[in-house]
Amino acid sequence: MTEERTTTSDPPMATHAGHPAFRAGHIALVGRPNVGKSTLLNALLGEPIAITSPQPQTTRDQIRGILTTERAQFVFVDTPGLHQSRSRLGARMNEAAKAASTSSELVVVVIDLGRGEPTLGDADFKLIEEMSAEFKTIVVVNKIDLIKEKVKLLPILERLSVLNQVVAVIPLSARRTDGLDRLLAEIEPHLPESPPLFDTDALTDKPMRFFVAEFVREQILRKTRQEIPHGVATVVERFDDSGPVVHIDVVIHTLRESHKKILIGKGGELLKQVGTDARARVEGMLDRKVFLKLFVRVTPAWQDSDALLTELGYSKVESK
Repeated sequence: MTEERTTTSDPPMATHAGHPAFRAGHIALVGRPNVGKSTLLNALLGEPIAITSPQPQTTRDQIRGILTTERAQFVFVDTPGLHQSRSRLGARMNEAAKAASTSSELVVVVIDLGRGEPTLGDADFKLIEEMSAEFKTIVVVNKIDLIKEKVKLLPILERLSVLNQVVAVIPLSARRTDGLDRLLAEIEPHLPESPPLFDTDALTDKPMRFFVAEFVREQILRKTRQEIPHGVATVVERFDDSGPVVHIDVVIHTLRESHKKILIGKGGELLKQVGTDARARVEGMLDRKVFLKLFVRVTPAWQDSDALLTELGYSKVESK
């Protein structure tokens, strides 16, 4: 994967009598935090482009993942989990999720009914109600592998299926890649007839710099706890792929000096582990040797500064 990806469209694909026309369009993946939207995106693409972790609100940006088949191009838009925002960063994350819905042909609302006894929470039902009132909607009931008595899903599925503009309710397990073919089959007829919107071999429209920063943040999410992961932003300040080894510098912005000390760790051990594991993911995507340097910088109150949020790459997304 090169540092920058082009988004030029291929010419229209020919159609023949008796064969369906090619379809292409955007599908927004929305839902509350930790319901498995990013895991679902990765499963659909067959590539782990979106970072995942047990921490809530792992996804902060819209991430487009592109799946092209013989008959259609699915442009999935992974979005931050909708939540009660307590900062300007949180507000921008919610705006990004809502903007993806308004600019997509179809909205897929992902929910998690919990372990054991399946329960449809009021927040999930309200979200589906609101989305289906405005947009053509598919409801994905994720993590059904955790539900022992699946017959108890039926009343919930029936309740959701009668909502306005809910065109399908699909139980699946993104983690086990079970039910994905049915989801694609339900989405395809709702995409408009169109030539591909991106190159047919494209996986995403994001540049490699974005993924490097995300892979570093993913390792911080996995290796730290409590408030530290949510107070961290990662920015690539150098990306030099002109030689046989790719040289990359990443700055990790944190809110407090105490957080900086934790991130570095005793003798720099934690920061070294973050760099080693992030570098492995980058090398896997680039298929090249990478020299990755990490720097930790204290940037107080960056989450509530519009100027700093924009500087750190969290641009404000406007609904169309």
